[in-house]
Amino acid sequence: MPNYCNLPLFAGEGEVNAVVETPRGSRAKLAYEPKLESFVLRKSLLTGLTYPHDWGFLPSTRADDGDPLDVTIIHDAATFPGLVVVCRVIGILKIEQTSKARSERNDRVFVVPTRSHAARALNDVADLSQPFREELQKFFAATEELEDTTLDFLGWEGPQAALQAIAETQKNFVKT
Repeated sequence: MPNYCNLPLFAGEGEVNAVVETPRGSRAKLAYEPKLESFVLRKSLLTGLTYPHDWGFLPSTRADDGDPLDVTIIHDAATFPGLVVVCRVIGILKIEQTSKARSERNDRVFVVPTRSHAARALNDVADLSQPFREELQKFFAATEELEDTTLDFLGWEGPQAALQAIAETQKNFVKT
């Protein structure tokens, strides 16, 4: 199995590689563990709560929390852990996360598969309805409900802000 963290970030002009860790519909949050070169169970969500979209990371990045930059892949196809999906960046949800008196940024980048016909019209997170974005924020808050963590949502921004955040986290990356 490859070390998914070391895969190339960019797949082509304006395209990124996104690694699926937790497929949509899962109640178990999975995470890629580079030392084991395997996916491990990170935690279970509250009863009745499942991932609404694929959750994963952007390889060759390192966010403030020390992990690769988080990514949500908006699409309607069934996938599995370890699948690499070539995507277009549509925006970012900026989040300040506080746990055990430690505060750090833990942003979520939003992407759509470049080969998705259903998501073709999504070019910016502003194309997502306000109620849909609010539901996603409530989902993210609920995933931390059993943890000693609070999330402060700083706002949604479009693809340019997301690409800037991606570039910053790429500078922090060190191969493992």
